[in-house]
Amino acid sequence: MTAVSRFKQGVRVLLSWTRRVDDDLAAQILPPNLLPLFMKMRRAERQHSLSVLRSLQQSGCTHRAAWQAALLHDYGKTRYPFPLWQRAMVVIIGGIWRKRAVQWGKGAPNGWRRPFAIRQQHPQWSAEAVEGLGGDPLVVRLIANHAEKLNGAPRDDYERLLQALQAADNAN
Repeated sequence: MTAVSRFKQGVRVLLSWTRRVDDDLAAQILPPNLLPLFMKMRRAERQHSLSVLRSLQQSGCTHRAAWQAALLHDYGKTRYPFPLWQRAMVVIIGGIWRKRAVQWGKGAPNGWRRPFAIRQQHPQWSAEAVEGLGGDPLVVRLIANHAEKLNGAPRDDYERLLQALQAADNAN
């Protein structure tokens, strides 16, 4: 994701209070056991997730597991406070010192390392929450791996869905 894209994403977060959240659309996609996870997310994250969903749909993706993963992929960020300035910090530092940021993201999310841990570990936290509520195993797998880069072209249907989810996430 480019710096310009990240900047636009930050502006969208700052102005999230001005835009409506289409919770009804999420309720049409998510089963009743998973909808409470979506509703617990912060307003800006719900808007982001809905934008990811719409991008997936516009790209021609019709797989409901990918749609559900789009709506819940960032749920794990609700586990700890993660203000915009910390999000920006981890993106900037991660772009400059990738290996160091990854190292800081390991372990417990305490102290100054907490934002790095949230960024790195939120996919797993999101997947665990969905799995714990009986979510589809494919949705869980897509969420758990949404931040992992694919090496080369997708080799199967799962990797095609993952690539589509990642592209939609990166576009939003």
